[in-house]
Amino acid sequence: MNKNQMNYYSDKQILVLGLAKSGTSVAKLLSRLGANVTVNDAKQEGECKEKNELEKLGIKVVCGGHPESLFDQHVDLVVKNPGIPYTIWPIQKAISLGIPVITEVEIAYQITQRPMIGITGSNGKTTTTTLIGEILKEANLNPIVAGNIGTVLSEQAEIAHSNEVLVAELSSFQLKGTIYFKPSIAILLNIYPSHLDYHQTMEDYIESKSKIFLRQTSEDYSVINADCDLCMNLKSNIKSQTYFFSTKGLVERGAMIKDKTIVWKEDNHVEEVIDIREIFLRGEHNLENILAAIVATKLYGAHFKDIKKVLKSFRGVEHRQEYVRKTDKGIIFYNDSKATNPTATINALKSFDEPIILIAGGLDRGIDFLDLVEPFKKHVKALITYGQSAEKIKKIGQLVGLQMNFTVDNVNTAVIEAERIASREDIVLLSPACASWDMFASFEERGRIFKEAVHRL
Repeated sequence: MNKNQMNYYSDKQILVLGLAKSGTSVAKLLSRLGANVTVNDAKQEGECKEKNELEKLGIKVVCGGHPESLFDQHVDLVVKNPGIPYTIWPIQKAISLGIPVITEVEIAYQITQRPMIGITGSNGKTTTTTLIGEILKEANLNPIVAGNIGTVLSEQAEIAHSNEVLVAELSSFQLKGTIYFKPSIAILLNIYPSHLDYHQTMEDYIESKSKIFLRQTSEDYSVINADCDLCMNLKSNIKSQTYFFSTKGLVERGAMIKDKTIVWKEDNHVEEVIDIREIFLRGEHNLENILAAIVATKLYGAHFKDIKKVLKSFRGVEHRQEYVRKTDKGIIFYNDSKATNPTATINALKSFDEPIILIAGGLDRGIDFLDLVEPFKKHVKALITYGQSAEKIKKIGQLVGLQMNFTVDNVNTAVIEAERIASREDIVLLSPACASWDMFASFEERGRIFKEAVHRL
């Protein structure tokens, strides 16, 4: 199918699996494009809040399970909510019938002529996506920031103007459901074991991430972390013009750090961008995000003066090492609720020189958390755990001999306990190393509850 063939969807029979924000938005979009849309959600009728609104638009909504009647009539296409696993019956049925199964990211690409900058990786996506948006805005290059960051990409693609660029945060869940999707600039930040309960194997996870490059041509650009072996292993299969970033100064062309200065290298020419001591955002891992953003925005047309100006003031994003407050006792609280795996928590711990009281825990995905041993030894003064994985993480604290090592019932109690044991200039850091779904609807909800508890102190 050629890009921007909006009439392709006219009169097609399309099954949308999952309501939520993306399912509801894409169902409305497909209906506007003339498709005959059925939406199916496993939630019970009373929990499908969007049902009445969609039915008024002529969209059929089936709640309360996945009945076999979904396939009684011919189905041309299945559009799934990214988080729905491929193991459920309707998706397996569609695959067996040869029906394409996609996510709304694929539709976003098909309905717009606007260029896209796509960002994926195990960690750092939201920070990098937001930073790219801020730099392009400073450079008057009209970004629309969307995707996994919280705004439905297809919804924004439909209304994007001719002078705008779509800057899209892309998860492995979203990319797995793409066929023709092709960003003009594709960024791979890093790859660590993550979401293996969904992907089942590391191979499937890497393959899903690498689909960001799959359809690119020599007219496009790819941006890769030169310090990540798993990322570099994909290089030989990429057909686009490849640029790199490295904190170790190991790039053929792109952005790297040399003598505490970020420099741009291309055609054997090296140009200084900014002294890293001028950058507001803390953390070595954030230097990787910053380098990736520099490469992407430079390739899209931003000038170094615009990049430098933003880097001097950019404070990061909500729920990612977000400064919350300093109490009257001199205790500093940070919200890193978006740290949903151990690697993200390790990066957060390494960002601070001060003693850290760590609040961690959440959904138990079968991880042993042994990667946290060394970072705990170096950075953690006290540990407070909660949720399904509380005892597992507490055992890591015991392994390293932490004297202050507590388990509590919830985040509110954790904040109170942290303040009780903290000294002046200590950092209290919520960095869970786990997904939130055992106790919260999302990591955003977890972070908001943490911040509310801090402000109540």
